[in-house]
Amino acid sequence: MRAKGPFIAGAIVALGLALLAGTAGAQTAAPTRDDIVGKLNHFEEAAEVDLPALKQQVMERAKTRIKNDPGPVNRPLIAPDLAKLPAFNAQIQFDTDTPIIQPASYQTVGRIADALVHSSLLPYTFLIVGHVESNSKTREANAILSQRRADAIRDVLVNTFKISTKRLHPIGLGEEQFLDRAKPTSAVNGQLQILTYAKLPEEPRPAAAPAPAAKKPAKKR
Repeated sequence: MRAKGPFIAGAIVALGLALLAGTAGAQTAAPTRDDIVGKLNHFEEAAEVDLPALKQQVMERAKTRIKNDPGPVNRPLIAPDLAKLPAFNAQIQFDTDTPIIQPASYQTVGRIADALVHSSLLPYTFLIVGHVESNSKTREANAILSQRRADAIRDVLVNTFKISTKRLHPIGLGEEQFLDRAKPTSAVNGQLQILTYAKLPEEPRPAAAPAPAAKKPAKKR
């Protein structure tokens, strides 16, 4: 009878560990295509964002050492208008300090590709926005890394999943636009975003060929 106590205790511990493992698995499960479509398909109007100018602003601000910099918590957002766009935040795992996507995130990237070719999203273009949490690296290094990671996701979507490059615009914001400003070092700030950006321009339809002229009946002789 005494042996039952340790056995039951061990079983309870094992069950608890199994439940914890199950919870962790549920938290890291890849989103479904419909989850992503549901986040991205409420487009109303395009944000007024000049992407080439924004890239330059990110690098300039990341390089500048401002004496009165308010710090990560109070640093103003560099592109606040992006918050108005439909967004899906993806937990993509990269190798440390590189744009190399870890195998554990391949499924999530594939689901993103599936969503982008859904009929409700085909008329749109998308931003791929890279972010980095505040860390021991310089803001300039993090800005560069976030851009490289956004470029890496674009390249996989184009080269592996054949999404049109015209529909994808990668932009790295580094530490200049935290997803959780109250916690700059949180892993949430390392998430990658897909934003519905604008409608694709309609391609001009080819002009209809003129109808052949009706033949006049031959005159009777």
